[in-house]
Amino acid sequence: MNKKNLNITSKRGQAEGISGHMSYGKQPTVFSDIYQENINIAIWQRQRPDALKYSVKEFLTLNPTFEKEMILTPQDTFSRVSESFDNNMTEISEDIAELVDMFCYLFELKQAGMRLKVLDKAMCPKFHVDKVLCRLVTTYQGIATEWLPHEVVDQTKLGWGCNGLPDSESGLYQSESDIQELVCGDVALFKGTLWEGNENAGLVHRSPELITNEKRLILTLDF
Repeated sequence: MNKKNLNITSKRGQAEGISGHMSYGKQPTVFSDIYQENINIAIWQRQRPDALKYSVKEFLTLNPTFEKEMILTPQDTFSRVSESFDNNMTEISEDIAELVDMFCYLFELKQAGMRLKVLDKAMCPKFHVDKVLCRLVTTYQGIATEWLPHEVVDQTKLGWGCNGLPDSESGLYQSESDIQELVCGDVALFKGTLWEGNENAGLVHRSPELITNEKRLILTLDF
């Protein structure tokens, strides 16, 4: 089966599945698939409640340049995040607390590193892999993260291997149709190069280009 032109958006009507090195589903239980050796991205294709969408829009209006990094435990996430929001934006605080709890439970962690940031330009515009074990990523507002299926990537063209050429010309991938994009609201686990046995198979991804005056709110969780 040729996976080079797989389109994740066409699969959103399906409840769950595995395609190549990707696992996807409409329930957070899909995250457990990240432990499978061949999987380097697990995507929870969730629908954001209207209350959360409204809260995010209000948050961006009040905090157009917000950036926060915190070390959180499942027990203190809600209170500490709420405090950083001046005890407003309950829906966002509750959502972050839920994700921290899931992340720590899945990987048997006592705490996680959180970064919540408003962006008006691409933070990491070139395709790259993360030197981490595994990272949780979700976009609350704006265009979501772009990524490449492992099957289409020439790993030798990453970093210095691109010889100064843009991704579209370096040979990293063959066609623009190879580029996949998460949907705003999706929660994904990206396996990094520090995961045992995954040294040459970290998920290749990048920040999307934003149009003028567009704001993007992104959350990441790390070990």
